[in-house]
Amino acid sequence: MTRKSLEIAAASICGVLYAIIGYASYLGIFAPVVGVVRFWPSVFVPAVFSVVFGPWVGGAGAAIGIFISDMTIHGNALLSLSVGVPANFVGFYVVGLLSEKRGRKWGVVAVLEQLGAILITIICWRMKWLSWEVAAIFLAGMFIAVIITSIFSIKENAAGIVFASSTGLLIGSAIIGMGVYTYSQFFTLPSGESNLSAIAALLWFLWTYVTEVPFIVSLTPPIVAVAEKVVKH
Repeated sequence: MTRKSLEIAAASICGVLYAIIGYASYLGIFAPVVGVVRFWPSVFVPAVFSVVFGPWVGGAGAAIGIFISDMTIHGNALLSLSVGVPANFVGFYVVGLLSEKRGRKWGVVAVLEQLGAILITIICWRMKWLSWEVAAIFLAGMFIAVIITSIFSIKENAAGIVFASSTGLLIGSAIIGMGVYTYSQFFTLPSGESNLSAIAALLWFLWTYVTEVPFIVSLTPPIVAVAEKVVKH
């Protein structure tokens, strides 16, 4: 099998797994909490593929997977193609692009990113944009992410992976926040909302990053370690 054929096959498998695991987590277990942005623990799937097979595989697989899941969940192709697909492609492309970074300093950068999200959560709570219950859940998830990231950062290779995962997710979450907000200015969201305030963009960004980062930093490094051994053999 040529390198190109391998990448196409890997991206296809990534897309299918991402869609299946994501949809399975959505069915009757986790429902949307902030607007149309779903709780999405399956983010580790394209992150693993991006690290093991390269940024194009992870980005393309994530784009394919999110489009499939969007069509089965809300069925709005325009919303998916204008927000979900580019956010996932760029975010997970960045994961693969940065995953070769080595050194504990990158783990420190990832922790700083997460502390920044904690600070934003506290500000949103103080401004009454988040209830104390939601803020408490956000903070609990972020503190877990900080602890896990700190542990993995002891190893130089894992430090690069958690940094890449956190940063890629941060960028993808920002695209989702701005994308959904912009979409709502011109079209009606599947939830029936439209013409939302700019605060909604911040909350969607925060919700996406905070609820997904514990999964991507805890699951990606160990699965990558196993996957790389399998691929090499």
